[in-house]
Order: sequence, then C-alpha cells, then structure tokens
Amino acid sequence: MKPLYLASGSPRRRELLAQIGVPFTAISADIDETPLDQETPSAYVERLARGKAEAGRHALASGVEGCVLGADTAVVLQGRILGKPVDQADALSMLLSLSGRDHEVLTAIAVVDGQHCETRVVRSRVCFRLITEQEALAYWASGEPRDKAGGYGIQGLGAVFVAGLEGSYSAVVGLPLCETAELLGHFGIPCWQTLSAR
Repeated sequence: MKPLYLASGSPRRRELLAQIGVPFTAISADIDETPLDQETPSAYVERLARGKAEAGRHALASGVEGCVLGADTAVVLQGRILGKPVDQADALSMLLSLSGRDHEVLTAIAVVDGQHCETRVVRSRVCFRLITEQEALAYWASGEPRDKAGGYGIQGLGAVFVAGLEGSYSAVVGLPLCETAELLGHFGIPCWQTLSAR
C-alpha cells in the first residue's frame, strides 16, 4: 500500500483525516492562492487543491513512492469568494454580509501519485442567523476568525451563527470525508486502517 502525504498545514484537515483511520504524513505545499481573472469559485478551489497536491508531490525526495492529498475550501457569497480576513474591519464586513443569509461553501480535494491526478469539488449550503455588530466584534476578539475562509469556523465558536446546513459538515470544516475516502480508495488507500492496527 502506498503511503499517503497530506499537503496541508491545517490542523482541522489533519484531525478529519485521522478521524477516518487513514495514516498520513503532513507536508508543506505553499502555492500562490490568488484567484485568476474570470475564474469561477469552483474552478478556483479545484485548481488550488490540485496545485497543493502537485506541489507536495514535487517536494518529496526523488524516488519516494506515495500519494499526496491536497484540499482547498472557499466561502462564496453571491458568486464572490470570501477569503481569510486581512484585519478586523474585513472580518466584520464578511460576518455582517453573511448575517441572516445563505452562502455556499466549496471544498475541493485532489490526489496525485506521480502518474495521474483525480479531483472532486463538494458544494454545501450554510444558513446564518442574524448577527449583531457586537457579536461580530466579540467573535473577532476570540481570535478564531483570523485564519478561516469567510471569517468563521463552523467547528468552533462560529457554530452559534449556523442556523442550518445542507450538504457535508466535514467539507465545510475543510475535508469532505465521504468523497475523500472514495478518492483514496481509487488509489488503493483504504480508510479505517487504524482499526486493524489495534
């Protein structure tokens, strides 16, 4: 069985992959995440997931066997990608624009093994309740929104804003586990490996 490398610095993605019993080694794969002109949000997350996986594959020493998993998540409101907030004003603007509305969360995954690459894009819809400016300020002060796409984390304190979810919870966190398990299976990497190791 080929070893798996996760091209991500996200602790949430590491936790999710460990949750389904897949052993892996985390590696760094920094790429330019600037959207291209006229690029759709779906094409954007797919390009970044593939780019991270390929960058991770190139970072492996020559002759090292294995598959690399890359992923990217974008919060999308009316066709506009909301990235990580640059400062408090940006975070407040994002949260208040999401307040009382539905938005889309797109997460793409890509697996490369040196011969070929497979990708998936998973769409989820998240509905926010109304958020007051005071709540948005208090949430920013918690520190949680600083490194989160769209300025919130559904798996953390930001969960109190979520009135509804249609789609994959794990995809909104950062790694769609159903689709990830399916894709890894195509490369001969089963989930639940840690169960048989006990």
